[in-house]
Amino acid sequence: MRIVLLGTGNPLPDPRRAGPATLVETASVRLCCDTGRGVCMRLAEAGVLPPMLTAVLCTHLHADHICDLGDVVTTRWVMSPAPNPLPVVGPPGTAAVVAGMEAMLALDVGWRRAHHADLDWDPPTEVVEVTDGPVLAGRLPDGVTITAAPTDHRPVTPTVGYRIDAPEGSVVLAGDTVPCPGLDRLVAGADCYVQTVVRDDLVRRVPSARFQDILDYHSTVTQAAATAQRAGVRTLVLTHLVPGTPPEADEQWRALAASSFDGEIVVGADLTTVEI
Repeated sequence: MRIVLLGTGNPLPDPRRAGPATLVETASVRLCCDTGRGVCMRLAEAGVLPPMLTAVLCTHLHADHICDLGDVVTTRWVMSPAPNPLPVVGPPGTAAVVAGMEAMLALDVGWRRAHHADLDWDPPTEVVEVTDGPVLAGRLPDGVTITAAPTDHRPVTPTVGYRIDAPEGSVVLAGDTVPCPGLDRLVAGADCYVQTVVRDDLVRRVPSARFQDILDYHSTVTQAAATAQRAGVRTLVLTHLVPGTPPEADEQWRALAASSFDGEIVVGADLTTVEI
């Protein structure tokens, strides 16, 4: 199993970090969790093109996590020699978002179909809305399962995290959340746990109420570490870093996590890869 952090950034533009997105690749599936800005570029850098994806998993519908979903859908469409429906999995509300995306793309789709005689179908998506339990059951290769569980990113609701189990191992993609029972269920005994994190010590120094509000609904580094320790996780991966500090600060993030977790700690940069 290969886990690639396609984008580790946050809503503030950062030339070093694309928007939130994570690739999970097993021997039989390729899953893209969230589709933040620049996801197609990072997928290409990771050696995976949109037509190769098994599904897209959306943790929630904040703009920074879905803003390049249209790029994934249209790139898959124009690169595929035949209809290649893309399952888009997400919490309730995902169907409305995809419908809006399709409306936005309608002019482009019409022009391309008019120009290319062999492109005689619209971009096909299959929306699956989930809150808790198995995902794409009966549609995945033997030995691969995806499980969703509710997370806590209120007032954004509902939100979900995902656990992917395969013969090679297990990974949890939590998205934006504070510690909660659904997250604990997903993470229990996982090989790898990928978590959005904030440095509350740094955020509190910024004299902006709007910026400090993010502490309400994101795990701090120590909270993520405590969740990982409680669950018996082997590897904790920190992503979607807020604020997006330079690489020389990585050891500070790692030390904070190590105060509550005694396993392997990875401080994510774009294209960081973890092998299970």
